[in-house]
Amino acid sequence: MSEYTHIFKGTAFTSKSATDVHILKDYLFFINAEGMIVKTVAPEQADYQQLLITYQDQNNFHALAEGQYFLPGFVDLHVHAPQWAQSGTALDIPLYDWLNTYTFPIESKFSDLAFAQEVYEDLVSTLLANGTTTSLYFATVHKDASVLLAKICAEKGQRGLVGKVVMDDPEQNPDFYRDENTKTALEDTEEFILAVKDLAKTTKQGVYPVVTPRFIPSCTDGALKGLGELAAKYDTHIQSHCSESDWEHGYVKERFNKNDAVALHDFGLLGDKSVMAHCNFLSDEDARLFAETGTAIGHCPISNAYFANSVIPIARFHAMGVDIGLGSDVSGGFSPSLFDNARQTVMSSRMLEDGVDTTISAEKRGVPNSRITINEAFYLATAGGGESLSLPIGRLQENYTWDVQIIDTKIPTARLPIFDPNEDLHDIFQKIMYLVRPENIREVWVQGNKVHTRG
Repeated sequence: MSEYTHIFKGTAFTSKSATDVHILKDYLFFINAEGMIVKTVAPEQADYQQLLITYQDQNNFHALAEGQYFLPGFVDLHVHAPQWAQSGTALDIPLYDWLNTYTFPIESKFSDLAFAQEVYEDLVSTLLANGTTTSLYFATVHKDASVLLAKICAEKGQRGLVGKVVMDDPEQNPDFYRDENTKTALEDTEEFILAVKDLAKTTKQGVYPVVTPRFIPSCTDGALKGLGELAAKYDTHIQSHCSESDWEHGYVKERFNKNDAVALHDFGLLGDKSVMAHCNFLSDEDARLFAETGTAIGHCPISNAYFANSVIPIARFHAMGVDIGLGSDVSGGFSPSLFDNARQTVMSSRMLEDGVDTTISAEKRGVPNSRITINEAFYLATAGGGESLSLPIGRLQENYTWDVQIIDTKIPTARLPIFDPNEDLHDIFQKIMYLVRPENIREVWVQGNKVHTRG
């Protein structure tokens, strides 16, 4: 019996740093029973040939075919799970109207567990098929439906970090969709945390409860304070929205006479396991607070184009030492694919650097040094997401999880334009990042288990 549960052979792409991609050509990857990468061996290493001879005829040996490559599984730092039911609709109206006219009514339907099950099963399957192996989810105010989402992640093999949303302020939330009061919001959150921690004991890839004030406008001071205390008591992850739009950023300044970041910090909601979505209006002082506390930004480039009234200066915040990963923000972002969001990250950054108003002279039009390369966008979707969550995910190296997508560049219906058999692997990587569609994602593995196969 082998000491390894799986051995894989193939060429992989993984982040060496925020700007450099490491190409692991024809490597061997050895995976243990816990789904961790315990050994990687390059062809030039002395024991490579002997290991190949020893394992290549065993049932647990997997060699990639020509034109296939490994990528780390993607880490999506911001998904509104119930909003999958409205994806692709109503993206042309202001955020406040969008929430109250479309989003809150659909989220209120998740008191019906049969409806919740149908939507959540489809969403988790869809995200896995798009190469997303870890998702940070906002669920709804409903405790039971939120626990159900964690169970579906556990069953389908996705690493799910799930939050029961808190919205307890009767002045800011509709009567048909909110927590009954502050007391029940905190009690339900604590019961939810305990239920998910119990579920996690039997889940190989991990499911995690997340303390989730929707955003400051939805919550009373009592709820925000109580949620900070619960996060500390149970050492949970924390998520919310922070300084997303003119409206939200302005509301918090008016209520507290301080920025979102400072207010959240004062309630105990910033820290090493905190991820704040959007953050477009962070000041440099706010960003320094994020860097000091270990708080991460969930960058949602497609959604920001619709609702954030701005382009976030990702390059500047990254240079200040802030952890940053990528989020789809389903359904403020229409696409469940982090490939699409990585592409938009690059495009938005170029527009920020070059500017968009041609009536202003070129040298004054944009924000210098704002551009993000596709290498950096890949880092945000993988290693950056892992660092944001303080989990050993997002890289293909020893002591990280075997979370991978197997990309096939030769699918007849979605063939990538690679015509030279000796094409430079850096160029192939870029073609993968810009051109892959779900059809190209042949298999997805999480924690050493195959969770998705495309026939």
